[in-house]
Amino acid sequence: MSTSAPVMTPSTSVYVTPAFWERLWRSSGIQSVGLFIIAYVIHGYQPQVGSSADALVAFYDGDRARILIASIFSGLAVLNLLWFAAALRTTLADAGQDGWGAAATAASATLGALILLQIAMGTALAYSIAGSQDHTLLSGLNDFAWVLGVLTSFPRAMLIMSGAFGLWRARLISNALFAAGVAAVVLGLLGGTTWLGHGIWAPDGAYSRFVSPILLLLWVLVVSRVLLSRAPATRAGW
Repeated sequence: MSTSAPVMTPSTSVYVTPAFWERLWRSSGIQSVGLFIIAYVIHGYQPQVGSSADALVAFYDGDRARILIASIFSGLAVLNLLWFAAALRTTLADAGQDGWGAAATAASATLGALILLQIAMGTALAYSIAGSQDHTLLSGLNDFAWVLGVLTSFPRAMLIMSGAFGLWRARLISNALFAAGVAAVVLGLLGGTTWLGHGIWAPDGAYSRFVSPILLLLWVLVVSRVLLSRAPATRAGW
């Protein structure tokens, strides 16, 4: 005797539909912003450029567990940022602006790589380097982390630009919002010039630490709202 194999029927769950996944990825920008804020609060304030060896050891070795936990949230934030860029790209492609979508992909990949390098450096300092008492290496890597923060200004500006120009060309945002995006691009690029020795325009100054990153976070929230306001496309891209 032979038994017939059970017939597999497609699942009707909403969680396997393309529309569910597309909406999930369109909301990933909001998730990314929340995770970045959580990571920053947990991580605490990184010692400034040229800090003493005692201050560096106290932070990286003394707050080791906190820094390692923050690295997890930071990694998840980067992951969601890349998904946000993927959702932006597909939206722009659907609107016939695939060139700007490709620019968003390139910018997010570069930005993600630099941020992950920055995270890896801080995590390595906390994990073992700070405990080795190699103060020269500790100081050099701490300063290099601040330099990486300045360099991320360029892909951040490119990501904002791709969204602003692409969505505007696709007529998905207003002229006023486009103007705000252009202003954010200019202000973001200025973050790449913060090379003074001290003060607000230093690599560890207020502009590089707060203003430049916040511009991207605010823009991600704005674009996420635009993406979520659109009906998911009828395709199986996800």
